Amino acid sequence: MSEQGPGPEIDTTVSHVARIWNYWLGGKDNYPVDREVGDQILGMLPDVARLARASRLFLNRVVWHMAAEAGIRQFIDIGTGLPTVDNTHEVAQRAAPESRIVYVDNDPLVLAHAQALLTSTPEGVTAYIDADLREPEHILEGAAKTLDFTRPIGLTLMGILEFITDDDEAYSIVRRLLDALPSGSYFAMYDGTNVVHREASDRIVEVWNASGNAGLVLRSPEQIERFFAGLELLEPGVVSVTRWRPEVTVGEPPEAVDAFGGLGRKP
Repeated sequence: MSEQGPGPEIDTTVSHVARIWNYWLGGKDNYPVDREVGDQILGMLPDVARLARASRLFLNRVVWHMAAEAGIRQFIDIGTGLPTVDNTHEVAQRAAPESRIVYVDNDPLVLAHAQALLTSTPEGVTAYIDADLREPEHILEGAAKTLDFTRPIGLTLMGILEFITDDDEAYSIVRRLLDALPSGSYFAMYDGTNVVHREASDRIVEVWNASGNAGLVLRSPEQIERFFAGLELLEPGVVSVTRWRPEVTVGEPPEAVDAFGGLGRKP
């Protein structure tokens, strides 16, 4: 089920973050303008494609931990992006078929593909809300139609807070969302940094912000850790997404990418 208005039309003349990300992940839901900007960024930093894949695997690992190990059966995925392999509901319902997932995005192309996100096991539920991260109360009101806010919820904000360029606003949004969640809930997020490829990452932000996309800002790992204030941050803390509990580690730890994140539990 979905909660949506008519929504804006899809503009194929301006690149868009969800479609560029889809292109980097090998998807087909993108347009020439997206591939042009995507290729321009890849030319400056080929590691971006690996970052995109590593970030997706991080989402899979934290959702699996919440569902399979922490017993979470309800999820809010804000900044969903375009459907791809192993979406949140697929990972969660593989661990616990009765899991209920609410997806949230405000991209008209994501909205157009929402039906692909609304598949579910018979025991579980998936829902979609067309909403902006800057309106957390609207998101919470919509999610309450599907989820029970007296029981723990897993909240994910993957690569979306970097588009809230004002730090105070970004921290306020997260606090308002977390304040509404009950004890025992979990919060997972990652965002972009420039600690691995400093000059190239900074240049990419310049290109991105000049391309017609929503502006973005890179934050330090210390700034990212502030989003977890008041939570019990699980080991290994805020690290490059490739190094958050990698499935296989032989010898040296996986090479870091400029996306840092973590998982925290609300006491």
